[in-house]
Amino acid sequence: MRGQDVSQDTCFSYGSLEERIPESHPLRPMRRMVDEALHNLSAEFTKLYSCLGRPSIAPEKLLRALLLMVLYSIRSERRLAEELNYNFLYRWFVGLGMDEPVWDATVFCKNRERFIDGEVARRFFDHVLAQAHSQSLISEEHFSVDGTLIEAWASLKSFQRKDDAGPQPPVDDAGNPTVNFRGEKRRNDTHESKTDADSRLARKGNGQEAKLAYCGNVMIENRHGLVVDVEVLQANGTAERDAALLMTERIPGVGRVTVAGDKGYDTKDFVKELRGMNVTPHVTQNTARPGGSAIDGRTSRHAGYQVSQKRRKIVEEVFGWMKTVGGQRKTKYRGLWKVGWIFTFAAAAYNLVRMRTLTALTAEAASA
Repeated sequence: MRGQDVSQDTCFSYGSLEERIPESHPLRPMRRMVDEALHNLSAEFTKLYSCLGRPSIAPEKLLRALLLMVLYSIRSERRLAEELNYNFLYRWFVGLGMDEPVWDATVFCKNRERFIDGEVARRFFDHVLAQAHSQSLISEEHFSVDGTLIEAWASLKSFQRKDDAGPQPPVDDAGNPTVNFRGEKRRNDTHESKTDADSRLARKGNGQEAKLAYCGNVMIENRHGLVVDVEVLQANGTAERDAALLMTERIPGVGRVTVAGDKGYDTKDFVKELRGMNVTPHVTQNTARPGGSAIDGRTSRHAGYQVSQKRRKIVEEVFGWMKTVGGQRKTKYRGLWKVGWIFTFAAAAYNLVRMRTLTALTAEAASA
């Protein structure tokens, strides 16, 4: 018998949010890892807030909400606050009750500076990584580095001369004026963006268009491809190698390690710096470079070099996920510190997704 299309609002709900989320849902193991990391950050959160005044929105809830924004490609904090109103899954993950009111989107703006000053993203990333260490998911000897351009939240029309020299044409539209760039040589040393002064005009390779961008860099371990370090710098042409050296210096321990990279890292200065840090450079040989490759037979003849050349390509999976899912193709933040903050947070989210998969595979192998 056909049922009737009748809608009736119920006065009471007899099921909790915990019961509505399936036990097999992929967010459940991630929630446990996130809660452990946030619990370890509790003392740090206390230092960021005053002892006086009204209680704030719990920072743990704000960070869980921002994590959902990265995991589900939510385009804005305002949209995130809207979806928290009616999405039971999001409410459960954040820790909101079924009838608990959702804060205004401006709460994220007011707390962002506090989180940036307290390096919360970096600390959260470190605590997530510590869980991977405890599960023996990370190689402590073999690493790979790479960088990518993060398009800035600024238009090319905002890239103007620093000295504002020359006659100014009449503005036909204050919001989107017509600008003729023909014949004008625009360089980072003479021009800057009036919208985001920290961004730089850059391109990834010959024949590609130049964009206002930042240089986002990651270091992964070669066993499972987990991100072990991140660094965001201005796109100045040498940012990838500079960031690689900074991240290599932060590798814990004193034993010899290997660091792999693409042809862009095959320079004599970079290779010399790595060897001076007791690091074996497993970068791809660039034989087309004038003067030849800086990597000679004492490195390339070993089987480990060939293994590193295969495993280093996993870093592209990190950038692929962070750009298509994590919202890092074009950042919505302005300024080096804000862009670096959200890039680090997105890297932590990637590790959580990867660790969830690796943990599930390990459990299946143990039960087989």
